[in-house]
Amino acid sequence: MRGRALLLTGLVIAAVVVPATTATAVDEINTNKLLKAVTVNGILQHERALQRIANNNGGTRASGTPGYEASVAYVKSQLTKAGYKVTEQKFDFPYYEEVTPATLSQVSPTPTDYETATLEYSGSGDIVGTIVPTTNVVIPATETPSSASGCVVTDYVPASLTEPQVALIQRGTCTFAEKVAAAVAAGYDAAVVFNEGNPGRTDLLTGVTLGGPVTIPVVGVSYADGVALYEGSLAGPVTVAVHAEVIAETRTTSNILADAPKAKNDKKDKKKGHHGNGNNSNDTTDKVVVVGAHLDSVLAGAGINDNGSGTSVTLETAIQMAKQNLKPEQQMRYAFWGAEESGLLGSTHYVDTLTDEQLAEIYANLNFDMLGSTNYVRLVYDGDGSADPDGLAGPPGSAQIEAIFNDYFAKAGLASAPTAFDGRSDYGPFIAAGIPAGGLFSGAEELKTEEEAAVFGGTAGAPLDPCYHQACDDITNLSTAALNELGDAAAHAVMTLAMTKTGFFEDGSRMAPSPQISVEDLDYWGSNLLR
Repeated sequence: MRGRALLLTGLVIAAVVVPATTATAVDEINTNKLLKAVTVNGILQHERALQRIANNNGGTRASGTPGYEASVAYVKSQLTKAGYKVTEQKFDFPYYEEVTPATLSQVSPTPTDYETATLEYSGSGDIVGTIVPTTNVVIPATETPSSASGCVVTDYVPASLTEPQVALIQRGTCTFAEKVAAAVAAGYDAAVVFNEGNPGRTDLLTGVTLGGPVTIPVVGVSYADGVALYEGSLAGPVTVAVHAEVIAETRTTSNILADAPKAKNDKKDKKKGHHGNGNNSNDTTDKVVVVGAHLDSVLAGAGINDNGSGTSVTLETAIQMAKQNLKPEQQMRYAFWGAEESGLLGSTHYVDTLTDEQLAEIYANLNFDMLGSTNYVRLVYDGDGSADPDGLAGPPGSAQIEAIFNDYFAKAGLASAPTAFDGRSDYGPFIAAGIPAGGLFSGAEELKTEEEAAVFGGTAGAPLDPCYHQACDDITNLSTAALNELGDAAAHAVMTLAMTKTGFFEDGSRMAPSPQISVEDLDYWGSNLLR
């Protein structure tokens, strides 16, 4: 996971815990028995198991590593023991690991070292060459229109056929992947991408993905350093040295899919493929709720909050739901995604393997990613887009899912606030397919504001999760209060969607409509920036 875009326009309303204005079309379900069963102690038992797995496997549970495979084995064993039909959906993915930190320095005319960072999926290399800006750099930066530097091959001065050259590219308009692909096509040996210069886009360019492996080293710098390199190149040749050392190879990882026993309305006379594994099965229903959490961590650490917390809440909810011996109206499918930290690859693979008919069967997606942040806020995905200045809502039905969470928190006397569907977690492929979605988030690397501290408590000016994507994201990096409050809200929503007989829409229907959100609308796809 991801930082959130907290929508403060809704915070004052949420702070006085007024029930959501959007009418919840689903039935009110008594979830008290389940909430008593889903305890912090039960959640922590899974968290401790994940910590032990990381301890025994080099401190990480990243996809493509032994720590992830051990995490898969643990989740599978727990779900199988609880009576679920468990499927492991394997897929290949582009594994990426930075071996040594990137470096960038000016060799001549003025030796200078620059703060830099490798862009995800950069190639390896040590390149010493002349820096060459694209022909359409915008300095000083203007907010509208934004820079389109390097989006097409014709933005580049034709590269030398004999001397190494490094493209200098400004952020803006198109994706980083499109910019670098154009630089490669133009014949450049390396690329330096600098931040755009607009408000919020001046710092060192980090947390960026190229979407897949490229053949040249690509590093990021701040707007100020980019301007210095650009202006220097106008005065005469500037030679720079770019270093990147990475591992980029194809590895295999997997999703875990766990189907509950048959729902009341399962189609017993119709054989269909189990979602995503290609096997014939007659235990499907025409309404499926997919409850998801990503199982992988980043390479840097054990990922006990990101996303051991979402994993553990989802797993414990599934176990306790099974013990309740319920007869749900919808088919419940619990999903534990692989390679989320590499760009939502597991959830994307799952959605991409579904037929149109299978996609239409999915009633809703619930996503739980980071529920135990130590300086937490209670964030609910903004399904109706009401607090988003750009008006970006989830697909129809998402507003009703948001209302389930908001109504729960309001009745519990707890403030909540909306967070945008910005593409930073595994709901992304579902909303892109038009499936209603929602979920919870307790915060990542963002600093808590004074307004948030006044509403939610905690420390203003400090990160919501001070160990986000770091080695210190271990068993000590959890708020039990957050796990208690958000864990109960998650369990309540899961059971509500499992048991409701009424659909999201005015006529009581429960099927997903056509897509409303395009990936083109999103700035993120997983943890990293797309553009």
